[in-house]
Amino acid sequence: MKLKIKIPNCLFTFITMLVTGLLIQVSLVAQDSTGATATTTEKVKIKPVKNTFQSVWIIDNQTVMVPVKGTFEMDIMHRFGTVQKGYDDFWGFFAPSNIRLGVSYAPVNKLNIGIGLTKSNMLWDASAKYSIITQTKGRYPVSITYYGDVAYDTRKDADKSIFKYQSQRLLFFNQVIIARKITDKFSVQVAPSISHQNAVNGYYTKNDSTGTAKFSEMKHDHFALSVSARYKLTTVTSVMVNYDQPLTKHATNNPNPNLSFGVEFNTSNHSFQLFMGNYSLLNPQRNNLYNTNSPFAYTDVAGKKVSGGKFLIGFNITRLWNY
Repeated sequence: MKLKIKIPNCLFTFITMLVTGLLIQVSLVAQDSTGATATTTEKVKIKPVKNTFQSVWIIDNQTVMVPVKGTFEMDIMHRFGTVQKGYDDFWGFFAPSNIRLGVSYAPVNKLNIGIGLTKSNMLWDASAKYSIITQTKGRYPVSITYYGDVAYDTRKDADKSIFKYQSQRLLFFNQVIIARKITDKFSVQVAPSISHQNAVNGYYTKNDSTGTAKFSEMKHDHFALSVSARYKLTTVTSVMVNYDQPLTKHATNNPNPNLSFGVEFNTSNHSFQLFMGNYSLLNPQRNNLYNTNSPFAYTDVAGKKVSGGKFLIGFNITRLWNY
């Protein structure tokens, strides 16, 4: 195995979007009792759509929502093992699990910043989320939010067998989230993304007939698309579904898609989500780049048939405080 390193000259930005709006004024002309004409100017009140989603999370993905200024949030995210072994590890509940602890804060309107630590690879991540457009009747048909994340692998590597340079530990993620609240109960969103890894693993494969060796590796950049939806059953209970599709084809180690579905329970300051899905790594760039669990059977690059149905049970708990 050979490791190939590519360090970008600068941090890249996936999509930059600039939106401007005009204040709407309406002039009303009325005839008074004396026959004189009076003119008044009235500003039309713009009322953005509220609660497109109840949480900043929809299973493994961020939603379009950004908390109001002064909101502090704590996240506890847990993923059990896959259910394939059945009773042997009680459908993954007693298998090795993955956990992420995170906090975030909204210092100003439309901006949320966060930090978290994931058990797998002892991965620290820092994120920023900015609301570009909020769905508004008569003005904007959708809401658009940018989300970015940078992660740093802090595993011990005293002999440098994993990382030769510190920059190899970095992973980047950029995403634009586009959502629409179609009815009071039904909301959907689509989110194209790009994940970047500074270092990729490469492999030499030998051709048995010719004896020649071929070097294959993953690409540094990976494009993907997620589609999510939520339907409210009651004022506090919703059902959710999400699908993540890899778009980039790699010469080796192609990641698998993710299909997840579950329920969400909400109060004014809490959100609890319980679901099944294929993602287990709890970091968006690692999930998109390295997911080995597939909901569907498929044939790998070597022509080997791989069984699907590798689902796992997980939950998210969020708690909000407003200051």
